[in-house]
Amino acid sequence: MRFLSYLENGQTRYGVVAGGGVIDLTRRIGAEFRDLRTLIANDGMAAAREAAAGQRPDHALEDLALLPPIPAPEKLWCIGVNYRDRNAEYKDNSDLPKYPSLFVRNPSSVVGSGQPIEKPKVSEQLDYEGELVIVIGKEGRHIPREQAWQHIFGITLCNEGSVRDWLHHGKFNVTQGKNFDRSGSIGPWIVTVDELDPRGPHDIVTRVNGELRQKDTTERLMFPFDFLIAYLSTFATLKPGDMIATGTPTGAGARFDPPRWLKPGDVVEVESAGIGILRNTVTAEK
Repeated sequence: MRFLSYLENGQTRYGVVAGGGVIDLTRRIGAEFRDLRTLIANDGMAAAREAAAGQRPDHALEDLALLPPIPAPEKLWCIGVNYRDRNAEYKDNSDLPKYPSLFVRNPSSVVGSGQPIEKPKVSEQLDYEGELVIVIGKEGRHIPREQAWQHIFGITLCNEGSVRDWLHHGKFNVTQGKNFDRSGSIGPWIVTVDELDPRGPHDIVTRVNGELRQKDTTERLMFPFDFLIAYLSTFATLKPGDMIATGTPTGAGARFDPPRWLKPGDVVEVESAGIGILRNTVTAEK
């Protein structure tokens, strides 16, 4: 199934993509599943299937203002330098890392597919990073790698937008440059594991104004999905609806000479064959 969240008359709702449109589950499925995160936490897949069965779409997809599929995850983890060629991009002659690089993003730093992402007033260095995102479906701590797949609800996409000059304001962190409001995006929907095997392989492609910038496959991840779940759950309890952005391939704008920063009017598309396309236009912060 393909689950998404959206706004209707200022209210957050969620549904499934079916029949060329979207079936609203918010009004069909009952108060015990008040939002998508609650549905995931309470094993609501069977209830969702029953509620959607035989229903005609309530909305055309293009008529909706999409939100990130989980609008307010408890945790939004981000993995850095995870594709094999990314370490070489730093040109520091370092060995391949033994452990993943890790930071977190606030929910306010991402928008849904089709919504504008913002180039901030204080920087000209807004960059794109196309990524696959794991959505946790089952709570767990100290999860063994061989059991990690059982904890995945589905997969979605991310443009993990980065404000490059602000990544270096602190000595030991990149948090500032990764958390500008509306600087990135997640979506358009979560594809559940019954439709898309998380073991992959999965491709990841990023285009800017139709030009291919990034292309890779999860076969080349240094830290695969199951490793990331086992590693993160060593120190933090993973909760239903938590999201893990799994890293970006080579080809971000910062790596060109000269760098190719995003500017207002640019259209960024992140795509994976089994999921679809996350598309956003860049606008200037007002």
